[in-house]
Parts: sequence; structure tokens; C-alpha cells
Amino acid sequence: MKAAIVTAAGKTPIYADFPDPTPKEGEQLIRVRAAALSNLTKSRASGAHYSSAGIYPAIAGTDGVGLTPDNRRVYFAMPESPYGSLAELCPIHPRRCVEIPGTLDDITAAAIANPGMSAWGSLIERANLAPGETVLINGATGTAGRVAIQLAKYLGAAKVIATGRNPSELATLKQLGADELIPFALDPQNPTSAADFASALEQTFSTGIDIVIDYLWGQSALTILTALAKSIDDHPVRFVQVGSAAGDLNINLPAALLRSSAITLMGSGIGSVSREALAQSIRSTFEAVAPAHLTIDTQIAPLSEVETVWATSTGKPRVVFTVG
Repeated sequence: MKAAIVTAAGKTPIYADFPDPTPKEGEQLIRVRAAALSNLTKSRASGAHYSSAGIYPAIAGTDGVGLTPDNRRVYFAMPESPYGSLAELCPIHPRRCVEIPGTLDDITAAAIANPGMSAWGSLIERANLAPGETVLINGATGTAGRVAIQLAKYLGAAKVIATGRNPSELATLKQLGADELIPFALDPQNPTSAADFASALEQTFSTGIDIVIDYLWGQSALTILTALAKSIDDHPVRFVQVGSAAGDLNINLPAALLRSSAITLMGSGIGSVSREALAQSIRSTFEAVAPAHLTIDTQIAPLSEVETVWATSTGKPRVVFTVG
């Protein structure tokens, strides 16, 4: 079968032949129709993600849309290495499959499942968002952040605050439901930029904040946590860490900051959210696409172009490879 094959850690996948898989006991063989190129897919392929098996050669791809042997259309996720979703065939256990509503097309399902799972899991499974609460999305201009804005409003958030590093992209988030925009440029050579961001956050937090969904980590997350500690008094705030798109895996977080404020710091992802809950987050996102009018920008490419697209993709729009 044809597949996107990673030959070694950090290598761009090549489009080549890979032996057809033989499903293990309990698995079924999916005929893949579409698969998205997500940050998770890239990170696992490189061996950098904590859930990466580190087995090479292996097929890239963490999730996709395809047909079961009895022709049911499903979304599937987390195939076991060396197999992945960027291939014509993929073995998967049925518990890792979610049936797709008939009203949802392959491309949208493949594109929105991962960011939708991330957003729904962090907002509902971890933060327990209640209607009327105020939510800040840090790194809202990314694909997952954009979906998180839409879902937060759909789930009843009274106010959604969006932060981002690109002012022009940030401005487009109003049409997705963001009520307030806070741009930032944390330039180490310009302390004023960090001070301006902190000041804007403290002013915003003084009017109320309940949940922070953080897709960036790094200096922006530390600035938000510090501003929370200065602004919220004894009002509890749930800070949910989802991704590290800023590239900074570690921050210097003072212990006193957590002791002196009512911040609950938690993560959301594979391990901190059960597989059952992650699957339900995907189902819930699929069901919300129509009533919430969820939108996601996509770029469609054939799997045969994986080498070129992989190297040039920025994640916006979300690339969806068509297979077969």
C-alpha cells in the first residue's frame, strides 16, 4: 500500500510503498479516505511528543477518516506504531473509532476532530465550563484556539478573551465570537512590551475571569499566571495547559505565585483526560458542528504530495490529505 513513511526521527515522511497491515486480534482494517496534518502528527513523527513510540520506519498520522470492513464511516485515532493514518489502510481497535454523522463531510470531520477534541476536552472535561463564565484563550489565532473560541461561546461562555502574537490574525477572531482581544509581543529586548501585556491582562482580570485555556506555554503563560495572582484575590481560576506552541517547554514558576492565589493549574491531553472522555469530546464536537456553525479553514492535498506539504505547512489552514 502507499503511505507517508518516516524513516528516522526528525525526517520528513516520504511517499512510498509499505507492507499491508495484518490486523491483530480485535482490530479492524480501515480504508482511509482523509487524514489531517496536525501539530500532534508532526510531533509524534519527529519523536518529540511524549506519546511517541520512537519506532522507525513508521507511517505518519495520528488520526483520520475512513471506512470499516462493513462500510461504516468513522473517525479513528491513535493507531499503534508502525502504522499511522497517512496510508491507504490502517489497523485500529473499534474502541478508538467514532462514527461520523451523515451530515458531516470527510474533510471537515478529519480537520476538526483533533482541535475539537482538544478544545472540548479542556473546556468541559478539565475546566468544567459553566454557562455565564469568562474564558481566556491564550494562543487563540491557531487552529485549535479558533475552534476553542467557537465552542466556548456555544457552550455558554458569557465572555471570551483572545490573546495572540499576530494583531491582524487576532482581529479576525471577533467574527468567531471573541469579545475582547489582547495582542502581545514578548520581546526580550523590549521590556515595555511585556509590561504592556501584563498591564492589559491585569485590567481585564479585574472585571472577572474564570478559565484560561493555554495553547502556548512559555513567557506568555507565565505572564498570564503572574497577572492572575495579582488580580483575582480569592476568586478561583482554572488554568488549563493544552499545548506548547510557543516552543518553550519549561517556565520558571515561583512557588509563592501558586500559594498566594486561587489558581488551579492543570493539563489537558492524552493521559490527563481518559480515552473514553477524549472520544466523547470528538463525538460532541461532531454534533456541535451544525448548531454551533463551527468553521475551520482547510487546504486539501493528495497524499502523494506529503513531502512538499509537510515541509511548508504552518498549520493554518489545516491541511487534509485525501487518500485513494
